[in-house]
Amino acid sequence: MKVRLQGANHLVFQCPGCKEPHVITVNSERSWKWNGSLEQPTFTPSVLVTSGHYRDHWKQGENCWCTYYAEHPEKEKHFQCQRCHSFVTDGRIMFLTDSTHALAGQTVELPEVAA
Repeated sequence: MKVRLQGANHLVFQCPGCKEPHVITVNSERSWKWNGSLEQPTFTPSVLVTSGHYRDHWKQGENCWCTYYAEHPEKEKHFQCQRCHSFVTDGRIMFLTDSTHALAGQTVELPEVAA
């Protein structure tokens, strides 16, 4: 299966661009539309996941993961500043060119997600 239902209102899918799971809300008033398929899912509208200085509320001059790791080079890097913007259609994920990872501008199959 390419998406896993978590509770009644959340879907989890593994993002091959970020190499981590993304969670979206479904089946509620303010949520993504979902075609109901766990094998060939389609979500609308696009999915946007941001962290660090790519977040909407980040303000110039505030610390982010980039500045934290620059100030603490001895720390293992578990987090990063990134933007992942995609459309998921029929079990494929199309990464928009404003994504900051290596799959920006590409379309690939969603990988299987652990049950």
